[in-house]
Amino acid sequence: MSTIKVNIIFHSFYGHIYRMAEAIAEGAREIEGSEVNLFQVPETLSEDVLAKMGALEPKKTFAHIPEATMDHLEKAHAIILGTPTRFGNMTAQMRAFLDRTGQLWAKGTLDGKVGSVFTSSNTQHGGQETTIVSTHFTLLHQGMIIVGLPYTFQGQSRIDEITGGSPYGASTIAGSRGDRMPSENELDAARFQGKRVAEIAKRLFG
Repeated sequence: MSTIKVNIIFHSFYGHIYRMAEAIAEGAREIEGSEVNLFQVPETLSEDVLAKMGALEPKKTFAHIPEATMDHLEKAHAIILGTPTRFGNMTAQMRAFLDRTGQLWAKGTLDGKVGSVFTSSNTQHGGQETTIVSTHFTLLHQGMIIVGLPYTFQGQSRIDEITGGSPYGASTIAGSRGDRMPSENELDAARFQGKRVAEIAKRLFG
């Protein structure tokens, strides 16, 4: 059986999306034959600006994660994108990265690959679903096969606690001050999504 390459490409300011990306990777690695790697999109803000935002120190936690390139899209069987929510949409950094994929689109390079998305927001209704769905637009234009988070993950039906997650993808709620890290239920959703993506990629390419 050939190796299934799953690349998780994320943008994170304060570590919430990075923690979710780690959980996504944990789930994907449960599928035998999967090769799972994490990459972060290039940061477009200066260190001065990041410091004023309070993001510089948290970003040092995942400074060891290499930057994503077009090769990491081209050589993957499955691509899972993670981005914080900005007014119901992806961050400018993720948008800038995806806007560089025109040549891949022209050649049909990503056609038939598996694609999936996860996100975070400050509040419970902070545009998580629109962020994921609007990111799907780019993946659909590239001809990718979209995988979400089905209700077979029963944790998204819980009402005993506030939690992220929807049929569109895993998500976490950071809190108005950004001091709430992903809950165990949200991390379980991410693991479920990562495993599902790798499993479907294996069916298609293994």
